[in-house]
Amino acid sequence: MTNWIDIAALDDIPRRGARVVKTRQGCVAVFRTAEDEVYALDNACPHKAGPLAEGIVHGSSVTCPLHNWVISLETGQAQGADEGQVQTYPASVENGRILLDAAFLRTRQVAAE
Repeated sequence: MTNWIDIAALDDIPRRGARVVKTRQGCVAVFRTAEDEVYALDNACPHKAGPLAEGIVHGSSVTCPLHNWVISLETGQAQGADEGQVQTYPASVENGRILLDAAFLRTRQVAAE
């Protein structure tokens, strides 16, 4: 059985935008596409740890604001010639609320500051 955490209203995140959610297990970037799909990923680009939540959301991808790496919101995989991957987390929308899977968040490895 999945233990979902209600984190925000869908309308709290603009279309083609993102927000950082602080959890006990660390920060997660939550993205909303133009089609109201929601994805959750680690907020650090695999290249130079750029803040993905500050990137440009297009289709089902985000472009890192530091060096323009394109990351798939579905898989966390860098696209094109770039190599690397960020962790993704199950997310869903129910009754206009964004939910994250608590079990997956607990397994998240928080990078040392």
